[in-house]
Amino acid sequence: METLINYFETIPSLHRSIIIVGGLTFFWLLEGAIPLFNFNYKKWKHAVPNIFFTFTTILVNLVLAFLLLKSSDWVMANNFGILNWLPELNIWIYGILGIFLMDFFGAYLPHFVEHKIPPLWMVHLVHHSDHKVDTTTANRHHPIESVIRFIFTLLGVLIIGAPIAIVMMYQSLSVVATQFTHANIKLPKKIDKIMSYLLVSPDMHKVHHHYVLPYTDSNYGNIFSVWDRLLGTYMELDRDNIIYGVDVFPDEKENSKISSLLKQPFQKYKRPTIKPKET
Repeated sequence: METLINYFETIPSLHRSIIIVGGLTFFWLLEGAIPLFNFNYKKWKHAVPNIFFTFTTILVNLVLAFLLLKSSDWVMANNFGILNWLPELNIWIYGILGIFLMDFFGAYLPHFVEHKIPPLWMVHLVHHSDHKVDTTTANRHHPIESVIRFIFTLLGVLIIGAPIAIVMMYQSLSVVATQFTHANIKLPKKIDKIMSYLLVSPDMHKVHHHYVLPYTDSNYGNIFSVWDRLLGTYMELDRDNIIYGVDVFPDEKENSKISSLLKQPFQKYKRPTIKPKET
């Protein structure tokens, strides 16, 4: 763990780019070998808007990255935050606890809030309006959402007292985890189920992308499934019953246009009432 912490403390931007591109490439190829759904689509064409929003996400994080560094330096210099208030921990416990807490503040919490506050839900809809969820969907986030999530991550750094190494480690794991859980891959159900007791598995996250409530408002986790289980937002739905998209924005053609997706948060919209659970 000490070696990992030392590495991520000064991880070069090139290495972070390799993690993003390498993960995307790996899961892209894996989708061809063990697909969950046999989508009738032109994969490259479908990927265009998703890759566009991946670049905007990267750009937002690059522009604001100095705030993470400054905040992390401040909490360490001032002995502020949860990790700094605890007794000295084993380095493995320290690292895992830091990532675990960052996953709550940087992923679960903003995701939950985006689903509960109407204007933020409109921003987050860009992610949910993909009708062919695959690994490229992972970073299909409107630039406004990228800023929102960055703010929560920054809040997490301050509350947790996270050193920059933990922040970089968390962000790297988060990218790979979300590429994995969105990937159109079919794991054996038993393996997927066992995995879901601790980590977010592909089937578990696919439930979140089902097109109607209450499933859309469940399984918010990114790396650890524990947050959903502890906070009562965990749900199950057989993978064969999952339909992607959002019921109130059913036009797949419009939901595939970058220009339409950029304007989507500013449309008038009212969330539907919860529909009965499917059996």
